[in-house]
Amino acid sequence: MRAQRLAARKAERRRAARRGTMVAAASVVVAVGATAGMVSALGEGRGSDEARPEVTSSPLLVPPPHQPSASPTPSASPSPKASKKKASPGPSPRKTERKPRSAPVSTRLYLHPQSRVLDWVRANPGDPRQPVIKDRIANQPAAVWFADYSPGTVTSRVRSVTAGGAAQGRVPVLVPYAIPDRDCGGHSQGGAPDLGAYDAWIDKFAAGLGSGEVIVILEPDSVAQAECLSAGRRADRFASLARAGRVIKSANPRARVYYDAGHSGWNSPAEQAGWLRQAGAASTASSDGIFSNVSNFHGTADEIAHNRAVLAALGGPSSLGAVIDTSRNGAGAPPAGEWCDPAGRKVGRAPTLSTGESRIDAYLWVKLPGESDGCRGAPGTFTPSYAYELAR
Repeated sequence: MRAQRLAARKAERRRAARRGTMVAAASVVVAVGATAGMVSALGEGRGSDEARPEVTSSPLLVPPPHQPSASPTPSASPSPKASKKKASPGPSPRKTERKPRSAPVSTRLYLHPQSRVLDWVRANPGDPRQPVIKDRIANQPAAVWFADYSPGTVTSRVRSVTAGGAAQGRVPVLVPYAIPDRDCGGHSQGGAPDLGAYDAWIDKFAAGLGSGEVIVILEPDSVAQAECLSAGRRADRFASLARAGRVIKSANPRARVYYDAGHSGWNSPAEQAGWLRQAGAASTASSDGIFSNVSNFHGTADEIAHNRAVLAALGGPSSLGAVIDTSRNGAGAPPAGEWCDPAGRKVGRAPTLSTGESRIDAYLWVKLPGESDGCRGAPGTFTPSYAYELAR
């Protein structure tokens, strides 16, 4: 694994020399067939109606190169490197430590009853870190990812999540992540074998959405990272993404679909908007707006400004909005381009559908805090020492 990481970093530095400076902490999303940091609804071998997280060891993503950005507070920096620090055995809080502050919990967003953090909380009632992790992380609603290409079961697994939300009168957040050539063939490569298969998979995904409210975070990095594709392949991908949005909204008119806007330290708003327009994000037939900061650390104020700039450049109706992943951005972006479980980070604003900000529809936890990027623990696994550090 270390050899693979070193080879990937060397290759990335060679590409950076040709293409300019590297973006600090580019979007780190799920890895092959699992989630590198989120709740995942993978049901192979468990029965078609069961949605349950599954831990899978998987490689890290290498952040993509930065392009000259006109976005607010851009942060171009040298190529990010994974931390050399080994996984910590975990802190031992003193008995006199003050009680964890209570975190507000959304009454509208759906908390999926199965996740790695909930498994840990239930299995470790006597751990001194448990109350903090439970209150600040486990009790917060987070996204459910569909990261495997399994057309035979995806409909029933989506349905089990949306039905759970509908039964409680709450809104689930779903993340389809199966676009071909995802991560540009890097560490998180995978997905459907081709766009024809992807289109069919999306049809089956949409068939499970039901008729209640649901938020769909459509294919993280699929637009912001599209520069690695040839012009023809990029156009084909964007056509499939536009189709995906139309299929989802046709299957469930109450579904809200958001498209990938990267984050405030990545592409310029004008460039990102141009690609988003080709991908269907400016049309209400396929889109309700954009999302940003998935699995990243950029501050909420920077992301608000970035999303508003992208929406202004995108055009389209004023009803289009944006959602921001605030799961780990409570202390802002780390210094020196760190991106792999960086120290000093904190959970951000609690998930909510009421932000009080114009054109910002929601703050969501798309990445589940405490699931490692690969430096504090095995990639994608829940790491209580890191979760505790983020939650304190």
